[in-house]
Amino acid sequence: MHEVIPKEVMYVGSELARAGFAAYAVGGCVRDVLLGREPNDWDVATNAKPEEVQAVFPKSFYENKFGTVTAFIDGMEIQITTYRVDNAYSDKRHPDSVQYTTHLQEDLARRDFTINAMALDLETQNLKPETQDSRSMIQDASSKIQDLRFTIIDPFGGQKDLKEKIVRAVGNASERFNEDALRLVRAVRFATQLEFTIEEQTLVAVKEHAALIRVVSHERIRDELIKIVMCKNAADGIDLLRQVGLLHFVLPELLDGYHVSQNKHHIFDVYEHNLKSLRYAAEQGFSFTVRFAALLHDVGKPKAKQGEGPNATFYNHDMIGARIAAQAMSRLKFSNKEIEDVARLIRYHLFYYNVDEVTASSVRRLVRNVGLENMDDLVNVRFADRIGSGVPKAEPYKLRHFRYMVEKVSKDPISVKMLKIDGNEVMRILGIAPGPKVGVILNALFSEVLDDPQKNDKDYLEARAVVLDKFSISELSEMIKKGEEKVKLLEEEEQRKFRV
Repeated sequence: MHEVIPKEVMYVGSELARAGFAAYAVGGCVRDVLLGREPNDWDVATNAKPEEVQAVFPKSFYENKFGTVTAFIDGMEIQITTYRVDNAYSDKRHPDSVQYTTHLQEDLARRDFTINAMALDLETQNLKPETQDSRSMIQDASSKIQDLRFTIIDPFGGQKDLKEKIVRAVGNASERFNEDALRLVRAVRFATQLEFTIEEQTLVAVKEHAALIRVVSHERIRDELIKIVMCKNAADGIDLLRQVGLLHFVLPELLDGYHVSQNKHHIFDVYEHNLKSLRYAAEQGFSFTVRFAALLHDVGKPKAKQGEGPNATFYNHDMIGARIAAQAMSRLKFSNKEIEDVARLIRYHLFYYNVDEVTASSVRRLVRNVGLENMDDLVNVRFADRIGSGVPKAEPYKLRHFRYMVEKVSKDPISVKMLKIDGNEVMRILGIAPGPKVGVILNALFSEVLDDPQKNDKDYLEARAVVLDKFSISELSEMIKKGEEKVKLLEEEEQRKFRV
């Protein structure tokens, strides 16, 4: 056990003991230590008041009402919290107030689940460095860790539940969830992360109080959802949210596909297909962006569905799904970039590609729309889509050839910035001032170069700019628009050939 406890944590315990206070590692870090996992962070509980903690650790700050002091120990942040009892939770999110206690067990009793309600006695009385130099103290702590004995304070049976792989609320489950409704989702998250089951009475309480999650901020829900999606068995976690009634409040858009049948190209309903796609993405260790796009890639199908049976169609579900996903992620307060990245992958996940059928021009346009840096993610979403459909192979020959074509056209101009002519040269050649027409002419030139990269020649572009200058901005815009519409019609026709 001593091998996973940082020397900085032992130093904190040592210094609190030297000042006459108790010190225990508490919460998730203890759980992780007992599971043989490396904790992400360390929390220490003490009977010292915040001002007493700050006196022991001058390099610290205290800017909250919950008795938590953040100490900076040799570059590491450690949360040190005074034993406390939480009073009423009027908003079912945060305690109205807290009061300090001198009893560790009372502090542990306020926590959510038994596996998080254990404390590790650091046996800090064995560490009494003679020097006052902090770095020397830390080194001394490190050298003596192996000689320490560790005692686990476990008043609620957390060790037993760890052994039996159970998530159980501390005390009365209904009371715990009424105190902080986010614990409803956290129960699912811990069960997913640890591959545990939720204890029966706790599970009943989650189902009974699922609607309480509505009072929790979208940001807090989002953070728990991300952690679920990033688990290796993410699909099981999402389905557990459905089983306990939380998915209706967390991601109702996904539920719209539940029991919505597809067509002859699919053996699963929309919801199950999305889950299986996520399962593959998680098993492959793909990024959150790819996983979330895989989960929501067909979320537009229920609204797009026409007809029933083997010949049902879902035209434009990619575009509809991109909008739905963007709206859902906006509600959950994801960043604009995260929303754009996921929506883009969903919008273009149906890209059509058959060797000798799709031109290099089509691939260049796809790369332009998706971004060269996002093409691997797009292909990974396609892999997840295929496996989620029940096919045995993620990457058939045509997708391998597609990746080759992407690599090939990546050397061609796929953005206006790659033209052999820029805005300054357009203004010089045409003798015009800065204005919207410069950009429109560049876009018109770029449209031609996308179709034929050989036209990305300085002499040709200069001569072509002179010709285009004879048209008005509206005429040029219409020319570009018609060209894009023609390409769009071709792409839609190609998608119909593929599958919808």
